[in-house]
Amino acid sequence: GGRKKKGKKKKKKKKKRKSFHIMENPGQPVIDVVLPTYIMQPSEEEKFYPSQVKAIAEQVLKEGLDGEGVDGKLVEDWYDEGEDFEALSKTIADTIRTRVKAELNVSRYKLVVQVTIGQLKDQGVRITSRCLWDTQTDNYASVDYKNEHVWGSAMVFGLYAE
Repeated sequence: GGRKKKGKKKKKKKKKRKSFHIMENPGQPVIDVVLPTYIMQPSEEEKFYPSQVKAIAEQVLKEGLDGEGVDGKLVEDWYDEGEDFEALSKTIADTIRTRVKAELNVSRYKLVVQVTIGQLKDQGVRITSRCLWDTQTDNYASVDYKNEHVWGSAMVFGLYAE
């Protein structure tokens, strides 16, 4: 029988930004010069997929609002300048951003995460946003969660950086 030659798979090379340092005088600040890559659109595996981002944001929001310390007493002590909920919303936003960057291949995206937390006291609220962006590459994900004490909303915007 005939032998089949095993072909080597060619690895796809990623274009990386080239940068170099310009140093004129020792002790002076270093100037970074970043050359453009001319990558105008993300590849399929680098796209911002709202379904994947929603899964991460939903999990982090649920864990943050159901976590230790968020109980009826804390909510009853709620006031306008509440540092506890401000810190909690910042922590949730930072965790969402960190996990999206780490778990999804969106390195060329700028991520904007907005987290809003409120008391569950029979009040109404509407959260709306508008953006001017490239509909081919930019997108967003939005999730809501509530328990018996508080409600939370997280919006994650992914803006492709050319």
